[in-house]
Amino acid sequence: MADECIPARILVLGIGNILWADEGFGVRVLEALDRDHVFPDIVTLLDGGTQGLYLLPYLEEADGVVIVDAVDYGLAPGTLHILADEAVPAVLATRKVSLHQTGFQEILGLLALRGHTPGHMVLVGVQPEILDDYGGGLTATVAAQVAPAAAKVLEVLATDFDIIPQPRPRRDGGFIAAPIARDSYETGRPSAEEACRIGDPRILARS
Repeated sequence: MADECIPARILVLGIGNILWADEGFGVRVLEALDRDHVFPDIVTLLDGGTQGLYLLPYLEEADGVVIVDAVDYGLAPGTLHILADEAVPAVLATRKVSLHQTGFQEILGLLALRGHTPGHMVLVGVQPEILDDYGGGLTATVAAQVAPAAAKVLEVLATDFDIIPQPRPRRDGGFIAAPIARDSYETGRPSAEEACRIGDPRILARS
């Protein structure tokens, strides 16, 4: 636990891969949070992507962590489900939807081994509908849960950490680079007919 004289450090972590449809849910929720709110200095919003062990230093420094991700709960697609503390590594260990969750499970194990497990950890997860759509955006079912998930993160910050972000009047630039921000990324995607054989040229490496 953090020293009572030192403000708790809170990490809000979106993990997943925006190139694989609903896998990008966590990152898109953080994008929405940053667009609409200003957070105090003790709160860090982090696009964790699929970085695995590279996230370890950020988690070691955090007293509390809110994770946003697509998780296979075995529920109907689009269902939001919230877990806390010991239940978080348990569900990620048994119901992984991708390799990035294997890496994150290893991080949680290392945190425990090193004695740096956050004092409080919350998982805001959504049941994905489609993952194997390379270059695809969120499905409509899961996209509809971005705003509710962002609201749930704000609720957790308020009730569990006594943190209430302020509305953001406007934003110059953004949390994520403009070409891969959700609106430009999803509206600029080629049709299925164009992409089915040659892929999405925005994410193909050029020689």
